[in-house]
Amino acid sequence: MTTPSYPRSAAGGDRFSRNDVVADAHNAARVRDEFATWLRACGDLDKVRFSDVVLAVNEALANTAEFAYLQNGGHGTIDVEAVLDAGNLTVTIADQGCWRESTPATQSRSRGRGIPLMRALADDVTIDASALGTTVCLRFDNFLPARTDDDADAKVG
Repeated sequence: MTTPSYPRSAAGGDRFSRNDVVADAHNAARVRDEFATWLRACGDLDKVRFSDVVLAVNEALANTAEFAYLQNGGHGTIDVEAVLDAGNLTVTIADQGCWRESTPATQSRSRGRGIPLMRALADDVTIDASALGTTVCLRFDNFLPARTDDDADAKVG
């Protein structure tokens, strides 16, 4: 089995991208695992911060897989893009489904924790819901310290 390579972004940072992924629980889990593998390959990561990022991304993926296409018979896709640049990580999860506003009447006591969890784990969360779909953007500041020439010299010597 070969290790997948991931393209570099135009800005010089690492990029992870999956487009037109069928929106279901199986594919959400697969993309989460591929994202985690990519993230590990990005550098020496703090284990707690790594887990926080993967959990927040998992919540966004799971919400899309479960809720975005309820009105469409459950058929639709997810697009995921992550960019790590200058030590900052931005992850975008997008669908073309319908936003479902959570209300106390539609929310059980054991559900509805995904968005608050994403907000607690990420440095910034934006959710843009429109007639064209929903885009969740998770930003993690100072995720990896930006490498300097001194860092590179220290590893060589």
